[in-house]
Amino acid sequence: MSKIQPLGNNVVVEAIKEEVSSSGIIIPDTASKEKPMKGKVLAVGSGKMANDGKTLIVPDIEVGDTVLFSKYGPTEVKLDGKTVLILSVDDIFAKIK
Repeated sequence: MSKIQPLGNNVVVEAIKEEVSSSGIIIPDTASKEKPMKGKVLAVGSGKMANDGKTLIVPDIEVGDTVLFSKYGPTEVKLDGKTVLILSVDDIFAKIK
């Protein structure tokens, strides 16, 4: 995959599309009608300026984190034949530990 650096308060995420049932069976993404809401962070922007115009607010996520995000927030982009999502840090709800 080519190097990509999101600008400002944006994040690049690779969607995690497979699910595992309670009995351990993997459910492929073709069986799910919903857009994925979980993904792995591939790149993080530098952040956004606070209202004072002097302070940079750095995102509280890092490359490699697994996150939950709004299904309507991301923009799909194809890079080197792979689909990734670009979204704002504000569209990320939580990190999964």
